[in-house]
Amino acid sequence: MARIVWGITGSGDLVYEIINAMKELEENEKIHLTVIISKAGEQMLRLYGLWDELNASFSKVLKESNANVPFIAGPLQLGKYDALVVAPLTANSTAKVAHGIADTLITNAIAQTLKGNTPVFLFPVDQVDEVVETVGPNGEKFSIKPRRIDLENVRRLREMERVTVVSSPLEIPRMITGLLKKL
Repeated sequence: MARIVWGITGSGDLVYEIINAMKELEENEKIHLTVIISKAGEQMLRLYGLWDELNASFSKVLKESNANVPFIAGPLQLGKYDALVVAPLTANSTAKVAHGIADTLITNAIAQTLKGNTPVFLFPVDQVDEVVETVGPNGEKFSIKPRRIDLENVRRLREMERVTVVSSPLEIPRMITGLLKKL
């Protein structure tokens, strides 16, 4: 059985699609997800009304207390998991990872995983230099345009070894299934 850690940070962009992609993976009997949630991720999931659904859908959901609690970075670094996925990855967390800052559960997990051989799949929310439509917690639609610095940070992620930047959370189940074939 493949063991995957899926991290969630505080962006609500495409969060419904992300939860569905997670459920799709969890339905595969060859995959077990451990979900890790940043403090801001928990706030966002509660705002979007998804907190209870997430906890009901996955048997192992771990909430951030600090950068090392729950302790997941060590097992990721040592290869006790087959992949780390973070979707969504906020612009703030993207900037931290791009510049080597590991001061939260998610950024520390990414940094420590990259010191080992475990692949990392990231879905940063600010990837395209154009206006993007998104949906807020109450269903309200609005537009955002990523800043130049956010796009530069995503470019830096794409240049990192063992990091795969995905352009859509819908790609993740296919990528993880492909990874399974290599295991």
